[in-house]
Amino acid sequence: MENYQPPKVWTLDGDLGGTWGKLNRPVAGATHQRDLPVGKHPLQLYSMGTPNGQKVTILLEELLALGESGAEYDAHLIRISEGDQFSSGFVAVNPNSKIPALLDRSAAEPIRVFESGAILLYLAEKFGHFLPTELAARTEVLNWLFWLQGSAPYVGGGFGHFYHYAPVKIEYAINRFTMEAKRQLDLLDKQLATHRFIAGDNYSIADMAIWPWYGCLAKGLLYEASEFLDVQSYRHLLRWTDEIAARPAVARGRIVNRTWGEQQLAERHDATDFDHLAK
Repeated sequence: MENYQPPKVWTLDGDLGGTWGKLNRPVAGATHQRDLPVGKHPLQLYSMGTPNGQKVTILLEELLALGESGAEYDAHLIRISEGDQFSSGFVAVNPNSKIPALLDRSAAEPIRVFESGAILLYLAEKFGHFLPTELAARTEVLNWLFWLQGSAPYVGGGFGHFYHYAPVKIEYAINRFTMEAKRQLDLLDKQLATHRFIAGDNYSIADMAIWPWYGCLAKGLLYEASEFLDVQSYRHLLRWTDEIAARPAVARGRIVNRTWGEQQLAERHDATDFDHLAK
């Protein structure tokens, strides 16, 4: 292996290469002027059907399934491979230029919410579902929600990047992040050996946050890595994964803002949009 010696001051000539290399840059802010579209509902979601995007649309569909009409939403597609997240309109909602981003226009002054975990917490509190009010139970849900927010980058930016997306296969990097990914899978498997859902007996935003990452990883829907990670050995995680996947709201939410796969719904502006999907 080449023994790379970092310079005293880092610079990059060209781009990083690989799938996303041309989009990465070491500065924040907008690259171009473009207003965001606005639909008819108070909740305006700007997203893409990645695991982080799925968290929010799953929660919104679950809220609608409970009869919360105020959770009706427009889901506008942000094509991250084309740099939509760097438009001036998107940066105004999320200065970090990452999907998802939510604008709640139901108040006198619109409220912006960015970071997927923050959006889940905001919506759970706004509508009073999927987050317990009792202190101990609420804290346990938040324990796992914040665990996910800190852990998923190891699976996405770490394991997924070096195993699936990187232009070269680096053994040390793959081993390093595979070890951490498997440790996290084992942690979830042990938790689910004694709990029906992630934070206990009740389905919560912790499940909605974790499932699009670790449930999909376990089912081979991320990075085509199920055999490599020996996911069949995590039987409690697989049991939970299948139970969550069977929920109708999850089946709807996971395809919103998705432009790949057998079922996809690039944009969602009304519940009837699902009726037009190919059967």
